[in-house]
Amino acid sequence: MAEEEEQKEECKEIKCKKCEPGAPAWMVTYSDLVTLLLTFFVLLLSMANMDPVRFTAASSSLKDAFGLHKTSAHIEFSIPILPPVPETKFTPVQQQLTVKLFERIKSDLDKLKMSEAVEAIMKDSDTILLRVKDSILFKPGQSMITPIAYSSLRNISNIVRPLPMNMRIEGHTDNTPISNLAIDNWNLSMDRATSVLRFFTKSDLLPLDRMAAVGYGPDRPIADNETPEGRAQNRRVDFLLRLNTSKDNTAQGSPGRMPL
Repeated sequence: MAEEEEQKEECKEIKCKKCEPGAPAWMVTYSDLVTLLLTFFVLLLSMANMDPVRFTAASSSLKDAFGLHKTSAHIEFSIPILPPVPETKFTPVQQQLTVKLFERIKSDLDKLKMSEAVEAIMKDSDTILLRVKDSILFKPGQSMITPIAYSSLRNISNIVRPLPMNMRIEGHTDNTPISNLAIDNWNLSMDRATSVLRFFTKSDLLPLDRMAAVGYGPDRPIADNETPEGRAQNRRVDFLLRLNTSKDNTAQGSPGRMPL
């Protein structure tokens, strides 16, 4: 009995010596390995989200390290091609300014009760068109402004004067031959546009360096010349208002000069 008790005590001492405090050494190594693997795959995932080319290269390098293939992997990727930015000399600020000026012109025409006589049209980013029928300004086949039209032209000049815009006066006719053989439609359209410009200048309503005059005759119709209504629409005077940009001024060599 005494010998058995001594053997049990010796076994307890041996077990106590083998069971050291803390985690076993293999557990620490295993934990480090798992942590490193987790970090490695997190790194691969982040690289895959950021740059597919670098992720493919890293994956190929990893396969080489494990001997899965000896040839380098083919990296397929495409570079996105962005559409070119459209070139324009008009900034959003200028476009917004044109819209505000258009609304102001329409409001002034309504206040002056000229909406039916003068049509306001928004042409593009920097251009506004005021369209007037020839019957309001001239007698048939004549280029002299009727006295009744003076007040309408003065109102138009009052609307245009404070605006940062240049004005081109365009004369248009229909394709009906004029009975007077000494003058044709093109001459008539040019004479009418010049008459309006001369009226603004002599009355000191608008400075000459902000205006230009041109006649197109029947070459730019807006309606069918086969009907009386269409011909009436084609006989008109257009006031083309354009923002006074620095680029236009430089091209013309003088401030306020409008290109024809």
